[in-house]
Amino acid sequence: MVPTRQKLLRRFWYPVMPEASLPAGRPVPFTLLGQEIVLWRAAAGAPAAIADRCPHRGAKLSLGFIDEAAPEGPAIGCPYHGWAFGADGRCVKVPQAHDPTRGLKSGAKGHHAASRYGWIWVALEDPLQPIPEIPEAADPAFRQIDEFHEEWAVSGLRLMENSFDMAHISYVHAETFGILEDPRPAPVAIEHTDWGFVMRGEAPVANRGISRDLIKGAGDRTVRVIEGRWFMPFMRASRIDYPTGLTHVLVTAATPIDDRRSQICQWVYRNDTEADSPAEKVIAFDRAVTIEDRHVLESTTWDVPLTMAEELHMPSDKPGIEMRRRLLALLDQHGEAEARMPAEA
Repeated sequence: MVPTRQKLLRRFWYPVMPEASLPAGRPVPFTLLGQEIVLWRAAAGAPAAIADRCPHRGAKLSLGFIDEAAPEGPAIGCPYHGWAFGADGRCVKVPQAHDPTRGLKSGAKGHHAASRYGWIWVALEDPLQPIPEIPEAADPAFRQIDEFHEEWAVSGLRLMENSFDMAHISYVHAETFGILEDPRPAPVAIEHTDWGFVMRGEAPVANRGISRDLIKGAGDRTVRVIEGRWFMPFMRASRIDYPTGLTHVLVTAATPIDDRRSQICQWVYRNDTEADSPAEKVIAFDRAVTIEDRHVLESTTWDVPLTMAEELHMPSDKPGIEMRRRLLALLDQHGEAEARMPAEA
């Protein structure tokens, strides 16, 4: 699947940056599905996102400024001639005109932007689904820890399959929580939903290093009871319950920058306190795990086939196979075929 050639993928919400990365008074550029966009704070501080090109002479709006005096609230001003554009992309001000505030009926392409969970989200076209619901985010028993956002040279579907792959743990995570001498993956059950699926299973894991400080009283080994929620196309929220009563919910989104690169956004919810487990240690452990994943994932091919014939499979690949089937069915439902790169000569 070639993400930038799949129109349907433009109709999903993607987190692109933390709230703090979009301060008032400054435009910020981003590339989503190969589309250059610019984000800024519009009226009442609400995030706005439009195409990062002025339709007048093609200058990048992200090099411009925030026009606080625009007729309909803060707008983004072009660095070339000062034309200003509102949150919907419409031109609201032309300084060179006799009536500068009259603007134009047309303008730049506008996109959907919103704030949730402390992150800025963008959908390039009308969304098929709302921003995913994470029940723990509204539960006062849980605290949120923002971990990182950075670019990886990996496709979103590869990362999602990896997130639900019980067979890679022993090998990829041998230094953190994998048990190399027992590589057989535990069975899982999958329940389909309108937005993706829920995978349930149990996984025995090692409890070593920083993990011993975070999962107190668990001994050298423990069991993860996993409820992994996959949100189409490239987001997961995996709830991990331990016998000690600790719950760790790992939220990871692979926001597609282009066909070969993704912005990885990750945060967690935990039902303990800072005194129990300092955020610094939580981040350090999860960081070590993601570094192990990244090392392997960035070596994988990026054009992931949705059909089954091009890659070999084993029973524990079931979650990834279901992802491919669901995405292929969704494309078909909307009259769209899977886009692939031509075979190399």
